[in-house]
Amino acid sequence: MQNPSAPAIILASSSTYRQGLLDRFLQQYEAVSPDLDESNDLGLEPKDLARHLARKKAEAVAVNARDALVIGADQIAVLNGRVLGKPGDHQKAVEQLLAASGQKVTFLTAVCILDPIGRTRYEHTDKTAVRFREFDRRLAEA
Repeated sequence: MQNPSAPAIILASSSTYRQGLLDRFLQQYEAVSPDLDESNDLGLEPKDLARHLARKKAEAVAVNARDALVIGADQIAVLNGRVLGKPGDHQKAVEQLLAASGQKVTFLTAVCILDPIGRTRYEHTDKTAVRFREFDRRLAEA
C-alpha cells in the first residue's frame, strides 16, 4: 500500500524491460513514454550521452508531472569506442552481433531520478563490460 503523502512515481519509459525491472520493487507506478529524440546531435562521449538521455527523458515527463518522482534511464552499448545504436531490423542486429564476436562491449546504464520534494536530482551511471565469445553468422542469425 502506498503512503498517501508520498509522491506518485513515474517511469519515463515505454520499455517493457525497464517496467519489468521496476515491477520487482514497486507495486504502484505509472509508465509514460518520454517521446524523445535519442540521437547524439551534441557529439557527446558515450558516458555523457547515457547520462544526458536519462536526464532528458526524466525532464520530458516531469514537465507534466511536477508533483511526481520521475525516473529516467538509458543504456548505451559501446564497441571499440563507437556507440551501437538500436539496430532497427534483423539484418542490422545480425551485423552488430557479428561485429561484437570475440570483442568487449561496454554497456553504460544511466539513471536520473527527479524528486519533487526539494526539487532534487539524483543521477548514477553504471559501467558493465561484456566479452563476447567468437561465433559465426549461423549463430548470430539464430
